[in-house]
Amino acid sequence: MFWGADRPDNVLLYGQWWRIVTAMFVHVGILHIATNMWCLWNLGLLAEPLMGSFGLFAVYILTGAAGNLLSTAKNWMYPVHDAGAVVFQAGAGASGAVFGIAGALIILLKSKRLPVPPEEVRKLRKSVIYFAVINLVILYCVNFAKGITGIEVDNSAHVGGLLCGMLFAAPMVPRIGSPRSEFQFKLRLTVGLVVLLLVLFGFYVAHIPPPQS
Repeated sequence: MFWGADRPDNVLLYGQWWRIVTAMFVHVGILHIATNMWCLWNLGLLAEPLMGSFGLFAVYILTGAAGNLLSTAKNWMYPVHDAGAVVFQAGAGASGAVFGIAGALIILLKSKRLPVPPEEVRKLRKSVIYFAVINLVILYCVNFAKGITGIEVDNSAHVGGLLCGMLFAAPMVPRIGSPRSEFQFKLRLTVGLVVLLLVLFGFYVAHIPPPQS
């Protein structure tokens, strides 16, 4: 938590909004960071040619922030109650951003402008969809078994990242097969719109009443 993990009381009571961003660079153990970096490497290799380096960086930061904002709202409204006391859980990891990149790929790989055989594009898109769905199912199952394993996963961050990634890619065109000027304009427009939506959502989260103990 001291290294920048996301916890709703730190964010909403003490104004530490920087945790919405820093939490995506903090991990809980070697296995956690290794798994996320492996997913990021594989999805990034596919996404970078479609979005460019800046686009990939932007989708990582913005979708990770979206996931952490949704996580903050969910954990603020539905905290854990332990012996009558309200306990806020800390969240950390890049998986919200990883799901965000997957969401963007699901949309961008529908483009008919890609200079790749349509059958190959469909296979790639299907594999990304399978990745997102299977991992969400597995992670929800982990939460169902938390009484046995003691492990709980913050799936609100994953869902928030995935949805934001799809929203991010909706107005875009892929860099491959598109005029450079059109791609740059739509990328800047998209970044601006998503930033505006995140600011508005953050303003809403900041005004959610505190939970009752």
